[in-house]
Amino acid sequence: MKQKQLSPEEISRVIEMAWEDDVPFDAIEAQYGLNEEQVIALMRSELKHSSFKMWRRRVTGRKSKHWKKKQMQP
Repeated sequence: MKQKQLSPEEISRVIEMAWEDDVPFDAIEAQYGLNEEQVIALMRSELKHSSFKMWRRRVTGRKSKHWKKKQMQP
């Protein structure tokens, strides 16, 4: 999977958006063209190992990061 070439400023913004609870992966994809797998790969390469693990624990299964899951909420 080829990752889009991003400037350092764009990488910083993607990381910031990925950490925010209320920004779904779909919004990142719409703005920067990176799907969830690519965001995970970017976070893995840009963050320290411990920070990446903390982020993954935080977003795994979180409905607010997945637009489709968020829509299914009662």
